[in-house]
Amino acid sequence: MSLTRLSEVLWRERHLLETLLFKLEEEQLLLTNGRTRWLALATAEVELALEEIRDAELARAVEAEGAALDLGVDPGSSLSVLAAHAPEPWDELLRAHRDAFASLTAEIGQLADGNRELLALSHRATQETLASLQDDVRTYDGTGQAALAAPHAHLIDRSI
Repeated sequence: MSLTRLSEVLWRERHLLETLLFKLEEEQLLLTNGRTRWLALATAEVELALEEIRDAELARAVEAEGAALDLGVDPGSSLSVLAAHAPEPWDELLRAHRDAFASLTAEIGQLADGNRELLALSHRATQETLASLQDDVRTYDGTGQAALAAPHAHLIDRSI
């Protein structure tokens, strides 16, 4: 019975990791396309997914303790150890969960690193643009003469 509950929790955690991966890809699409309007919402969704994963990890730890006791292994044992001591078909299922977690975690790590780089580049470009706005830009008045005083014109790249 403890392996059934553990498996249910593991399936939920896998689903949450896949949701996080999807949310990170959404965030990356917004960043690469300069669509910053929805960036705060996408980031909030990533944070929400991370909170749900933390809750699922706690539930997994509780269920894994029960499964470890039932299998006669040390509490806190890894999925690999649980799989090695579990009867069929649980052994293969636990190994499949472990492999899926490793794969999803690697993908999430790469995507999160890429998103951080894109955010840093975007931030740097924004700072450079704002710094360039401090330079005086000369314009012409209604008579075609160079305007020497205010109002100052600013060139803004809206694609940032």
